[in-house]
Amino acid sequence: MPRSKNAVASRARRKRILDQAKGFYGKRKNVYTVAKNVLEKGLTYSYVGRKLKKRDYRRLWIVRINAAVREEGLKYSEFMNLLKIKGIELDRKVLADMAMNNPETFKALVLSVK
Repeated sequence: MPRSKNAVASRARRKRILDQAKGFYGKRKNVYTVAKNVLEKGLTYSYVGRKLKKRDYRRLWIVRINAAVREEGLKYSEFMNLLKIKGIELDRKVLADMAMNNPETFKALVLSVK
C-alpha cells in the first residue's frame, strides 16, 4: 500500500502561515520556516501591544486630567478623591475628553466638586 502524505493539509497549513506573513521583508515573507518564526514572534508582540496600549491610554488620560485640574488649583489625586466622595462616577476617559474638548464644562465640574 502506498504511503499517504496528505499534501493538501500540509500545503494549506504552509499557505496559511505565508498568507499571514504577506508584506514582511525579504525571506520573512516567502520562506516557510523563517516566516513561521517571525510570525510567531510578531503575534506575541501584538498580544503584548494590546495590553500596553491600554496602559498608555490610561497614563495619557491621567496627564490630561491633571493638567486641567491644576489650572483650577487642585491636584489630580485630590480631584479624584473628591469625585469619589461626591459620588460622581465618571471614568478617566470621559474626564480627559471633557477636559480637552469642553473646558468650560470641566471647570463647572471642578467647581461643583470643590
